[in-house]
Amino acid sequence: MIRGFLKFRMRVCLYELIVILVPCTILLIVIAAILSPEQTYRMAKAQMWIQHRDSAGSTNELSPENIVTLEGLAANPTPAVTRKVTTAARLEESLQISSVFDFLPHLLDDSASLQPSYVESKRRQGVSIVLGIPTVKRDKRSYLVETIDNLIANMDEKEQNDTMIVVYVGEPVLEDVKTIAQQLRLRFGSFIDSGFLEIIAPPASYYPKMDNIRPTLNDPLERFRWRSKQNLDFAFLMAYARPRGAFYLQLEDDIITKKGFVTVMKNFALQNTAKKQSSDWFVLDFCQLGFIGKMFKSSDLPWLITFFQMFYKEQPVDWLLYYMISTKICRTDQNAADCKQKVAKLWIHYEPSLFQHIGTHSSLLGKVQNLKDDQFGKIPNFIPHLNPPAEVHSSIPPYQSHTIEKAYAGENFFWGLTPKPDDLIEFRFKQPITLRRYVVRSGSLEKPLDRFYNTTVEVLPVDSLTGSAIVPHNVTNDGFLVVGSFDNYGKAEGVIDPKIGKLKELRLHVHSSIDNWVILRETISEL
Repeated sequence: MIRGFLKFRMRVCLYELIVILVPCTILLIVIAAILSPEQTYRMAKAQMWIQHRDSAGSTNELSPENIVTLEGLAANPTPAVTRKVTTAARLEESLQISSVFDFLPHLLDDSASLQPSYVESKRRQGVSIVLGIPTVKRDKRSYLVETIDNLIANMDEKEQNDTMIVVYVGEPVLEDVKTIAQQLRLRFGSFIDSGFLEIIAPPASYYPKMDNIRPTLNDPLERFRWRSKQNLDFAFLMAYARPRGAFYLQLEDDIITKKGFVTVMKNFALQNTAKKQSSDWFVLDFCQLGFIGKMFKSSDLPWLITFFQMFYKEQPVDWLLYYMISTKICRTDQNAADCKQKVAKLWIHYEPSLFQHIGTHSSLLGKVQNLKDDQFGKIPNFIPHLNPPAEVHSSIPPYQSHTIEKAYAGENFFWGLTPKPDDLIEFRFKQPITLRRYVVRSGSLEKPLDRFYNTTVEVLPVDSLTGSAIVPHNVTNDGFLVVGSFDNYGKAEGVIDPKIGKLKELRLHVHSSIDNWVILRETISEL
């Protein structure tokens, strides 16, 4: 009797489950099918932030990404941090888990070995993409300023508000770090003050002594030390940048990009996250060269950080990335072709490339690096703009068809023969105008030395201001106000004081001989 009753109850429960689960399953399938692309995009975006939040609040406390970002919390720990440290201590009592110190035991020699020795930061967080740029002191030409300038110039205000740049100066000598930081502050001070641009450097104790480490891969000693240090640099930079945004993009200090690259990358990442067949992506590749333009979910960075720490002296950094992904997805009994197809599911390429390598001299002393990404397209020699109608004239002779008229009209760049003192490039406006801002860029990525030096920007007001104390500008003998000059990087940029009023003319005035020819690749006057 009891057995029959129990069978009856089990049958009833089974029917109830079927009645409840089947309609719910059908409902979920229908809802998924009717989601619009915009709704799917929003769901993917929410998913990425949840992963980022959960990742930032978990993981091993002994890993450098947590030690670095907990800098300063030792004196005033939060309850969450205290709880995690206590939990980690208890685990230590029961189980000897591996940590960064097992792979890099020299870090135990200095309690500050995982804390930046230099930081310029406003502690900005919550952006979509963090751009990481490692750099070092270069014996030859440095492209760092041009790289950052190009990145900023190719973002609009909305993109800048949802992005940040972290420059990692991989120099153990603090004075060398400060020299590079001073150059960046001189050029990008407002971006540092706003939190958009940060500068960090590791302590000297972060690096192991390479003298006692045997080189691998039959590399020369200098190359071995260079690539081993690069692995450690990338690990430190990723650890620092990880809690700042949902995605992390690895760049180099000698690249250029394209207009709107931030929006393109963000949309591509969210689209692939929303697709079932590509939602597990590990790296999105926006450049075919080395480690340039590789984007990761910040929640996935601990995989890379730990892998780089474990094998920093065994393999170059771009090889380690491939080995890590193939280890995640390939069988040992698979052939290379099948493995490559599987890796392509986690390593997704975007075409055409968004970044191009422009440097010639590698950070490895004596190495010449002429690599170019064929999928980037042609590097633009000028930036066209719609300027106010004007009659233009130059006392600097042009080379072939590269005239100042075509440059001002946005049809070409101006390429002038060697300037001499008191040479002028004049823009006489057909109607007096109220000018708000001007930007003039000289030199080019292919001819960086063909730029203006010791050259001022001068304007001629409709109403003479000679001797006036209203506007604090020097005045030339012919009534022009000196409102700016070209910096060491060949750029002149400024805002015109409204008190000056309407202008008849703007001109560039050369004050000394210039050994090279000169290029004007951008001339913009904003009303």
